[in-house]
Amino acid sequence: MNYKTLGSSDIETSVIGLGTWAMGGWMWGGGNDRDSISAIHAALDNGVNLIDTAPAYGLGRSESLVGEAIRGRRDKVVLATKCGLVWHTQKGNHFFDEEGTPVYRYLGADAIRYELEQSLKRLGTDYIDLYITHWQDPTTPIAETMDALLQLKQEGKIRAIGVSNVNETELREYLACGPVDAIQEKYSMLDREIEADLLPLCEQQGVGVLSYSTLAQGLLTGKIGPDRQFRGDDQRITDPRFSLENRQKVADMLAAMAPLAHAHNVSIAQLVIAWTIAQSGQMFALCGARDARQSEENAVAGQVTLTAAEIDQVSTALSAFF
Repeated sequence: MNYKTLGSSDIETSVIGLGTWAMGGWMWGGGNDRDSISAIHAALDNGVNLIDTAPAYGLGRSESLVGEAIRGRRDKVVLATKCGLVWHTQKGNHFFDEEGTPVYRYLGADAIRYELEQSLKRLGTDYIDLYITHWQDPTTPIAETMDALLQLKQEGKIRAIGVSNVNETELREYLACGPVDAIQEKYSMLDREIEADLLPLCEQQGVGVLSYSTLAQGLLTGKIGPDRQFRGDDQRITDPRFSLENRQKVADMLAAMAPLAHAHNVSIAQLVIAWTIAQSGQMFALCGARDARQSEENAVAGQVTLTAAEIDQVSTALSAFF
């Protein structure tokens, strides 16, 4: 596994992180707690030390599973969780309903401290390595949010500060208030919007970049064919990206990359993850896993080093289709 320092912190972080959204069950057609814990154990056993979770992932379910899984191994984990999606108050703006519970975007200082204490209980720890504002709250000044985060850092309850789902203006405002160690943004072969502004700014300022949906919710694994059926509340049922036509287009693109994957003796998914990490010296790839096998496969990508020519080869295959 390759490791890098996260932003301006002293935290050595694996270039692969385990994303735990699906473990919360909601919007993923349910979840299996035993498999989720096995996935976390397998990630740690294979060199992945970054575990990313959030209160909103199943209204605390994901955090509780992570807490159970890392018991006795806390010192081996770079633990990231989030704040700003709340259901204990109606302050801020209503964002969505999760299993009948209204969830609001709110980053006021009062809620941040409350959320942190709840997360610490669920995770079974007394500090968070990376604390991230999950979605931005236009009703609260960024200076107030950042002041609260800096205070928690001074108290030793968090080690590093991150922000997620920001635009360039918002990130610059955060940076004007204090150090930001990482952003967490949607980024993959199919989602490259941050290359225009956020990615260059992070490279300039030494801010880590955690990609989420690195495998485009499974579409880039090469394993979701036209016969795949999505069930229950799985969000992919109604996503146009998962239409039969688009699945075939992605399959054709991935087939063009197959010779390079074969040359490195890796799967298509592992090649996709390795290419993603190679897009920036600040990049870390968050990859979801629902069982131990998926965690083990994702971890292998953290050992793959592509040459500049190979990166260009993948990019050329990508540009031919998208």
